[in-house]
Amino acid sequence: PPTPPPPGAPTARILFLTDLHWDRQYVPGSAAACPDPLCCRGAPRDGPGAAGFWGSYSKCDLPLHTIDALLAQLPNTTSHSSDSTSNSTGGFAAAYWTGDIPAHDVWQQSRGDQLRALRTVTALLRARLGGLRVFPAVGNHEATPVNAFPPPYVRGNRSAAWLYNAMAEAWQDWLPPPALRTLRAGGFYTAQVWPGLRLVSLNMNFCSQANFWLLINATDPAGQLQWLMGVLADAERDGEKVHIIGHIPPAHCLRSWSWNYYRIVNRFEGTIAAQFFGHTHLDEFELFYDEETLSRPLSIAFIAPSVTTYINLNPGYRVYEVAGSYPGSSHAVLDHETFILNLTEANAVPPGTPPRWQRLYSARKAYGLPMAFPADWDQLVRRMQDDEQLFQRFWFHLHKGHPPREPCGGPCKAALLCALRSGRAADPALCRPLRPALPFPRIQELWQQRRLC
Repeated sequence: PPTPPPPGAPTARILFLTDLHWDRQYVPGSAAACPDPLCCRGAPRDGPGAAGFWGSYSKCDLPLHTIDALLAQLPNTTSHSSDSTSNSTGGFAAAYWTGDIPAHDVWQQSRGDQLRALRTVTALLRARLGGLRVFPAVGNHEATPVNAFPPPYVRGNRSAAWLYNAMAEAWQDWLPPPALRTLRAGGFYTAQVWPGLRLVSLNMNFCSQANFWLLINATDPAGQLQWLMGVLADAERDGEKVHIIGHIPPAHCLRSWSWNYYRIVNRFEGTIAAQFFGHTHLDEFELFYDEETLSRPLSIAFIAPSVTTYINLNPGYRVYEVAGSYPGSSHAVLDHETFILNLTEANAVPPGTPPRWQRLYSARKAYGLPMAFPADWDQLVRRMQDDEQLFQRFWFHLHKGHPPREPCGGPCKAALLCALRSGRAADPALCRPLRPALPFPRIQELWQQRRLC
């Protein structure tokens, strides 16, 4: 198990961005409620129910100026060289960016729209983050039709080459040539973050329940899991630790892929230092346990909240504090902080005023965690069973400080705690230790209702 760093050991701050969902047709003052799948577009109007300047509590995505305002207020992002792991000046050592760049107007997207979103947002990140290295992952909204990611053996116009080639071109300043080669081939890659720490960026669309191409082969359609095992075996041999990033969390994957991934995490628990995902737009996590007893927590997939407001949320982002580069470092997550833009406050001031992003909470302080290792999060789930105040604090943070009007009662709570213990799909055994017990089909039904994206 990971051990706390010795006193005075360096730590590093990693900026984490996910689900930006830029809507270039967002119009402040337009209707925030509409019959379409995406609102806050069209002609401005007077009166209540108008889209806010910075975003709206509705089924709306974000204007570019909100994403720009987020990046503009980040502390000292350019004060670090790419190999620095110190946080003495409040800057970042790296940024992880786990996809979903375009808006939810999926019924009217073209390849040109998707490429414009990719290039516009990439250019904005490069301009605002300066020399900071960014490690991206592919989201499910990058393709058109949405979720349609053919495996690499599909060639010609039906293939995803149009997207991967554009990504490799847009991201070539951030990634080394070998990473760009596998990115072009299948949308995944590995690269060194700093000495002793390797990053693996997975294309989680090859496990997605919504990717109809996987009806052909759902086990390992791009050979990505086989490749992942090779990367992890090499890292284990070389004494490197690994951070895994991806868009869709493992338990949201197709069952066969998800269970195989769980097995890989078990085998390489000493090498995988952390896992980071997005996609759900909410602030949650998935625990991994040893396969033999399902009782010893050995890894955790952090699921960070979205930058976008979709649906009824504040804009948000995450900062992870990890053990830095020193001999014997675990490179594990030591704490994380979540920052939000309170839309009620931000939209109340004149549009020209820069909005005030605020820290919503830091994990260890808010939840009373000794550390932020898997065992600490496992204990948090157990504590929330009986400590209702603690659970309600988690529910508030889950929705970035803007929870739904209806409270989370008994069945809702049981389903959420079960989700936090579930690092693999459709496994009722993971939730048996929880009280009160709820039939697993009922839990799955509640999960489906809760999905926002």
